[in-house]
Amino acid sequence: MVELAGIGPGPFAAMLLADLGADVVRVDRPGGPSLAVDPAHDVTNRNKRSVVVDLKAPDGPARVLDLAARADVLIEGNRPGVAERLGVGPEDCHARNPRLVYGRMTGWGQEGPLAHRAGHDIAYIALTGTLGMIGAPDTPPPAPANLLGDYAGGSLYLVVGVLAALHHARVSGTGQVVDAAIVDGTAHLSTMIHGMLAAGGWRDRRAANLLDGGCPYYGTYETADGGYMAVGALEPQFYDAFTDLLGLGDFRDARKDWTRWGELREAVAARFRARTRDEWTALFEGSDACVAPVLSLREAPHHPHLAARGTFTDHGGITQPAPAPRFSATPTAVRSGPARPGADTAEVARDWDIPGLANDLVKTPVNDLPRQGD
Repeated sequence: MVELAGIGPGPFAAMLLADLGADVVRVDRPGGPSLAVDPAHDVTNRNKRSVVVDLKAPDGPARVLDLAARADVLIEGNRPGVAERLGVGPEDCHARNPRLVYGRMTGWGQEGPLAHRAGHDIAYIALTGTLGMIGAPDTPPPAPANLLGDYAGGSLYLVVGVLAALHHARVSGTGQVVDAAIVDGTAHLSTMIHGMLAAGGWRDRRAANLLDGGCPYYGTYETADGGYMAVGALEPQFYDAFTDLLGLGDFRDARKDWTRWGELREAVAARFRARTRDEWTALFEGSDACVAPVLSLREAPHHPHLAARGTFTDHGGITQPAPAPRFSATPTAVRSGPARPGADTAEVARDWDIPGLANDLVKTPVNDLPRQGD
């Protein structure tokens, strides 16, 4: 697989495929992408190899086409038309390799009024209605990092599309273009909510529904030490366990009584403010009340359940999420750390039988490549 270097959802999609065992060669540009972290810590480039190609150089496109000719998959995340202008668009690549799956990762998609506009995760999810579902009604919607748009609505849909197209190519002998737009994927994620909205089971405003913080037994509460507990006691038996452990048995009948939800919320909030997060964690331990502490990024790897499963792993001195999902016959692993730009050029030139890449290595030694901050 060939990855034309970018930032955000494209590299993450390539990392996921690399975690699953794909031989991913990342084509870095001289100087690296903007907004990039230190290459030594950019774990979205783990399990990959890197070559450096200047696509604006006279022989740059030919190097990428040589890689595409030997690849099953190529992914890129440029604005529509950019890859074509550089000479590495789908038509050029399919002329060399008709079986190639050409994955395109963008925010707005390959067509439409906004297709050529710049943007980032928060703008994409804003137009789909999903950002407008999040947060308290009297405050601006919060920015949910870039997990909802870039990675859930973008990377994961690109990977699903690439794998489906790869299966089709192996059956039919014909490749195709996968247009993965963050607006499409993020909208698709809200399918259930749209069904509930049509059925009258979802109100089109924030914090007014079962799953958006409007329900007092599905949300978060502050504890005495400034921590938080997450509550998801939706089903009757879980709700009963929740209210019993909180000592709020008088509110058992309030589960379906919306007129009492405000009173219930105040009572639950007051209870949680009476003890620390660790005290509440110990109290709910072993119960089916569906309550959990809200952990920080640094705390999460040390939780007993996640530690027992190996949800996080340490590689090269960096604690990071382990590959997912898991397979019984073909287990995954972090095989190598973040690919350094250009560090694997000679190896890829040999393995992929592209001698010209090795010539490029002579022109641009790895040690002479610009580093972050230069």
